[in-house]
Amino acid sequence: MTDAWAVTAEGLVKRFEGRRVVDGVDLAVPGGAIYGVLGPNGAGKTTTLRMLLGIIEPDEGRRTLLGQSQPRDAGDRVGYLPEERGLYPAMKAREAIAFMGALRGLPWREGRKRAATLLEQAGLGHAVDEKVRKLSKGMAQLVQLLGSVVHQPDLIVLDEPFSGLDPVNQEKLEALIVAERDRGATILFSTHVMAHAERLCDRLAIIAGGKRRFEGTVDDARATLPAQVHYLPHAADPAIAALLPHDAVPEGNGWRFTLPRDGIEPLLTPLIQAGHGIAGLTIERPTLHEAFVRVVGAVEAARQQQEVRA
Repeated sequence: MTDAWAVTAEGLVKRFEGRRVVDGVDLAVPGGAIYGVLGPNGAGKTTTLRMLLGIIEPDEGRRTLLGQSQPRDAGDRVGYLPEERGLYPAMKAREAIAFMGALRGLPWREGRKRAATLLEQAGLGHAVDEKVRKLSKGMAQLVQLLGSVVHQPDLIVLDEPFSGLDPVNQEKLEALIVAERDRGATILFSTHVMAHAERLCDRLAIIAGGKRRFEGTVDDARATLPAQVHYLPHAADPAIAALLPHDAVPEGNGWRFTLPRDGIEPLLTPLIQAGHGIAGLTIERPTLHEAFVRVVGAVEAARQQQEVRA
């Protein structure tokens, strides 16, 4: 994958029954990256992905997919796992994967060969000739995922890929995503589960209320919230409060406060000089989940205020 941008979107808008489900979304997905589209249920993630793929047309805005202004022109270079899963239940696992590859131009014999290899790598070698109807939900979902990548696409689009998978299969999926990225593919996936995005994403966007509310790296998202300090003195003393930031609050035998902009070091000297000492000191960086909740919560609060005013 050598394109500077695998996917771009500018001002995408989609209306359903007069309501803007997607309201002016901009995206730029670097080639060769793992890019997450995060948002709560109903935020417009699936609609955005479908517009990017050309499954539905935007009412307004422009998009490119692997350099093509008409996404379907790049169809054979794309692998897609939709939110609504679906395989032919009478097909064997290997044939199901080969069939999905054939839809993207992969020769049938090569597809069956690659399917057997992929199933073995995913720990499903024993199921190569099992019919889909006999597979567990998680195994069937992995089979459909393998069918989405068997033709070695340049771009892999996964809509809520972790939904319904147990922890073991979630780990297998994460490993597959990383392996495909290392192969050179671009991975674009949607999710509302922050743990997967925090581990996987090179960059991400947060969509809420149909709009893009944040774009950047995981560290950029976490930096939207300040770090928290937990300070434990040698002994409890109310006088300590005068030496701590104004937002310091007691917590257990210590204190919690926001990390000052100039760091923790300027606070330590007066605490030591005053004889309070340091029995424990931890700096807790915000998680992606906390940043997500703040972004989405702010949107929900604004929506409620608008309803009250109306």
